[in-house]
Amino acid sequence: MADYITTYTGDHFDPTLPEAEHLHIEDIAHALSLICRGNGHVKTFFSVGSHCINCAKEAAARGYSDRLALACLLHDASEAYLSDVPRPFKKHLPAYKDLEQNLLNVIYTKYLGSPLTEEEERRIKCIDDDMLYFDLLTLLNEPSDRPEPELHINLSYEVRSFEDVEQEYLQLFHMLYK
Repeated sequence: MADYITTYTGDHFDPTLPEAEHLHIEDIAHALSLICRGNGHVKTFFSVGSHCINCAKEAAARGYSDRLALACLLHDASEAYLSDVPRPFKKHLPAYKDLEQNLLNVIYTKYLGSPLTEEEERRIKCIDDDMLYFDLLTLLNEPSDRPEPELHINLSYEVRSFEDVEQEYLQLFHMLYK
C-alpha cells in the first residue's frame, strides 16, 4: 500500500507529510460536503462542509476580517484528509492532534499566507463552540449546560445535497480568498 491517499481531483496526498502543492480547495470542499458531523451520530445528515460555511458566515456577520472568515471556512479542512475524530476521543490522541495541527498550518499558510495567530485561533474556537451548541441541540436534542450563545446568522439544518454544499463552499472560498 502506498503512503498517500488519492484525492477527489486525482492527486496523491500524504497527510502525514503534507505539501502545499498537493492541497486543492476542490478536494477539501468535496470531501467536507460528504463527511457527516458528529461522526454520523445525528438525527439527520449535516455535513462538516455545512458547518464550516456557517462558521465563516458567522465570522463575517460578527464583523471579522475576510482572513478570519476564510480561516473559519478552512478550520476543519484537515478532516478532508485525516477524517473527523470526535472531541472526546481526539483528546486521547496526541499524535493525531500533532498531525492535524501540522496539516492545518500548511493549509492556512497556503490559503492565508501564514498560520493563525493565537487571537485568531481563540475567535475561531469561540465560533466553533457556539455552532456546536446549536448542532448538539438541533441534531441530537442534547441541551448544553452553558448559556445559549448569541448568533448573528440564521442556522438551517435542512438536509442539502453534497453538490449544493460543495458549490456553496467553493463560492464562499473564492469570495474570501485574496
